[in-house]
Amino acid sequence: MATKVKSFTDIKDQFDAYIGDIVYATMTTVDAEGRPRARVLIPVWETVDGRPLGWLATYRTPVKAAHLAGNPHTTFSYWTPRQNAVSIDAVAAWDDDLETRRRVWNLYRRTSPEGAGYDLGRFWRGGPEDPELHVLRLEPWRVQVIRGTDLRSTIWRAEALGGSNGRAGRPGPSGRLRAGRPTPRR
Repeated sequence: MATKVKSFTDIKDQFDAYIGDIVYATMTTVDAEGRPRARVLIPVWETVDGRPLGWLATYRTPVKAAHLAGNPHTTFSYWTPRQNAVSIDAVAAWDDDLETRRRVWNLYRRTSPEGAGYDLGRFWRGGPEDPELHVLRLEPWRVQVIRGTDLRSTIWRAEALGGSNGRAGRPGPSGRLRAGRPTPRR
């Protein structure tokens, strides 16, 4: 049974420790037919106004761009053989302005959380101005951490983004956002 918490700060230390230890995450998106695609990447995370916020320095590949254009919902899964795990359900959006790229470049450099991140200059030699560097902003709406020693699970969910039902911004069974905004049809 999972414990649910209202504040991300209740799981932040465990979230940071696991991600800093595991580092690599499997990012899953879906295509227009609903078929999943997974790739292993290293996002960085910070806490802004008490909520997690992620950033992914990446190449804007045709597959990734098409998947996110059709459905911006994605999941990041972290796992270690000790059975510690973190699962993050998020909405992704491209955020390629130069100021954001510089900020994200620095988050990777100092590692965020500690242990995660790397020198982006290994892939983007032109620094934050490199035209091949693209950034995805990751806004989690659900985070689950699982402790491997006893499989204790704790879940945080974002509060409503404008509605009073606590479900805004999350997809419903119809594939539409519950706040009334349609999810692009696949």
